[in-house]
Amino acid sequence: MSANAPVIEVSGLNKSFGNKHVVKDVSLRVERGEIFGFLGPNGSGKTTSIRMLCGLLTPDSGTGTCLGADIVKESARIKRQVGYMTQRFSFWEDLTIRENLDFVARLYEMPDRNAVVDQALADLGLTHRSQQLAGTLSGGWKQRLALAACLLHKPQLLLLDEPTAGVDPSARRDFWEELHRLAAGGMSVLVSTHYMDEAERCHKLAYISSGKLLAQGTAQEIVDSLKLFTWSLTGDNLANLSERLRGAPGVAQTVVFGAALHVSGTDRALLQATLDRLGAANPGLRIEPIATKLEHAFIYLMSHGSGANDSDGALP
Repeated sequence: MSANAPVIEVSGLNKSFGNKHVVKDVSLRVERGEIFGFLGPNGSGKTTSIRMLCGLLTPDSGTGTCLGADIVKESARIKRQVGYMTQRFSFWEDLTIRENLDFVARLYEMPDRNAVVDQALADLGLTHRSQQLAGTLSGGWKQRLALAACLLHKPQLLLLDEPTAGVDPSARRDFWEELHRLAAGGMSVLVSTHYMDEAERCHKLAYISSGKLLAQGTAQEIVDSLKLFTWSLTGDNLANLSERLRGAPGVAQTVVFGAALHVSGTDRALLQATLDRLGAANPGLRIEPIATKLEHAFIYLMSHGSGANDSDGALP
């Protein structure tokens, strides 16, 4: 595989289970050393897409390569070069951290297992806990154990399925620092997540809904592609104002963010006219334009999909 070649390049991937079309014509490209994030509602096809990209699941149709190998014809070759971390902790809770890692090293038939395990323990800060039973670990330490096991065989590609679910913010931050260290060393990472702060730390993103890839690119490219304009409203009775604004001219969505109501739409002039009327009727209301953020964009994608139009109703 050429150093400049994409790690993953696929086109027109489809997958069905029975009568359910789970992934529909997905095409994308992942570069070496890139952290590529997948976002979307539960059941949207994220995990199925990731598994097809890495040769872990055979598509019904479509073509592509992963690590220079054909995802259909050479899936066995791909699997040997991929580290896969599932959402659910899948190691042996009645074994110590060291025993778990040693068992995984045996499965890979790795020579000099003790040295390999020692290095994995050191790399993930697990040495001082090596004799602790896995079942007694907190969520953050279980996460470190799972990542250490994924990295034992020196994979070129890391596949992470919602790896920080149920993990405290400090452990999540440490985990993402480790991912960026690995990416800086040339490893590519595919990760599914529901957290916006994690999405913003990815180099590229893809948003999937009902099996369709609705948007992909950097966080800023996705925000810019939707052409959303957003205003922040602060004052009294924001919940009531949110209800009143739904269906008003130019209003695509209303979302409460802390002490402010954020209102977005794709027609700037129409939305501003609606908010001007609202401000005139509510003198104590503060209304100001703000930058549209990634979270606004994904809320819009969740509710509108790829072909939504702003409402043309009237403000009550």
